[in-house]
Amino acid sequence: MIDQAQLAQIRDGKGFIAALDQSGGSTPKALRLYGIEDEAYTNDDEMFALIHQMRSRIVTAPAFTGDKVVGAILFEMTMDREIGGTPAAAALWNTHGVVPFLKVDKGLMDPHDGVQLMKPIDGMDTLLARATASGMFGTKMRSVIAEANPKGIQAIVAQQFEIGKQILSHGLIPVLEPEISITMADKTIAEEMLLTEISEQLAELPNDQQVMLKLTLPEKANHYLPLVQHPQVLRVVALSGGYARHEANTRLSQNAGIIASFSRALTEGLSVRQSDAEFNATLAATIDSIYDASVSG
Repeated sequence: MIDQAQLAQIRDGKGFIAALDQSGGSTPKALRLYGIEDEAYTNDDEMFALIHQMRSRIVTAPAFTGDKVVGAILFEMTMDREIGGTPAAAALWNTHGVVPFLKVDKGLMDPHDGVQLMKPIDGMDTLLARATASGMFGTKMRSVIAEANPKGIQAIVAQQFEIGKQILSHGLIPVLEPEISITMADKTIAEEMLLTEISEQLAELPNDQQVMLKLTLPEKANHYLPLVQHPQVLRVVALSGGYARHEANTRLSQNAGIIASFSRALTEGLSVRQSDAEFNATLAATIDSIYDASVSG
């Protein structure tokens, strides 16, 4: 059963969704940007323990509250850990007023038809049952579009919605993330194709079901406004996609109704060597800037 207070916050809340879901592949880079080099750990367990310390430091910072951070996306191992002595999902919602989401994809397949589909997600129903039991509101899954290839984009959107329906059957809200690479020469064309494919899939959803969409910030301002206004789209959020925070915020502010869901742009400027006062001040300024861009569109 979907928590109605959480639903209202995601639908109507002012602010953005923090992406704290770095996986095994992206964790080493995230740690390096945070000031922890590869030689600081010798195995995956130590690596994940270090990234959890970073995430916990972010979540427990004074500025990280539902006033400006309406939700947060967690890695599976984070869901299974505690933050401040409380299970992660409960800590986010009950202590900080932040709605918890779970990253459920298991990485990407090799490129084909200009896209990378998600790898098969083994044990998906078991994972979704665990997510529900842990108090998660929704899930997120990412695939990547590298070329304006109509066959590939059709396949990527179809896969996102197919798995999204499975997620909906567990009483969770899926965040569908067909990411368009910001380095594409034909990015605008790919965005037109993506809008068409998503609109066609939404038309096939039962009227009582809603999804969320996490999309790359478009070249044309308000390109995705039809999705923002669609009755079966709970919220459209934007990924930073490799843009520096200033550019990501500028682009975001030009797109009405879309809020941020940044990862690298959120942690930009944070360091393990900062004192708590320095860390908290840097994070507070970052949260303010992303919040302002999210509410100004």
